[in-house]
Amino acid sequence: METALFSASSLFGNASDDSSDEETNPQENFVERTHQFPGMELLVREFSFHQLNANLLWPGTFAFAEWLVQHRSWVEGRCVLELGSGTGALAIFLRRLLQLDITTSDYDDQEIKDNIAYNCKINRIIPPLPHVKHTWGDAFPIASPNWDLVIASDILLCLPYPAFLMSWRRRIGKDDESLFFKGCEDAGLLVRHLGSRVYCISLRD
Repeated sequence: METALFSASSLFGNASDDSSDEETNPQENFVERTHQFPGMELLVREFSFHQLNANLLWPGTFAFAEWLVQHRSWVEGRCVLELGSGTGALAIFLRRLLQLDITTSDYDDQEIKDNIAYNCKINRIIPPLPHVKHTWGDAFPIASPNWDLVIASDILLCLPYPAFLMSWRRRIGKDDESLFFKGCEDAGLLVRHLGSRVYCISLRD
């Protein structure tokens, strides 16, 4: 894996998110909603609450989907790993639109994996997309992965500290925001801003 492509356009959802037909099952703490992606509508089951994972669709997902549609040459023909897949909605969208070879991944939790598989099924992705259960900091479970592109959107979420993150997000300035990318460059990586707060991070030649 030599390239990572991700969107940092938004960390938190809001009341204006495009969704409809909300259905809640209080016994299982799930919500099923339809979401509008470019050129298609997906039915997505989200957790009303999950202690390890946001498992909700955030605005950045839709912005990243729009960007990928407009710049599909970045992903077409690639073998892709998505980090922090959550509900799996972005990966499902890319498989249906582009027949993309894509693997989902998220925290090592069976409930998250099962929910992504469920969302694959209700959106006619059978068998479900491959999935990797992996908690960051642990040894990666695949010794020699064959992905040549990693994508991610809205992955900087820490559920135990939402108030802190929201406060930080409101206060952070451009200079502070650049510290992350400077750290990447100091580590020998090449950082490119591709527009719409989409960034490409890759190894230097």
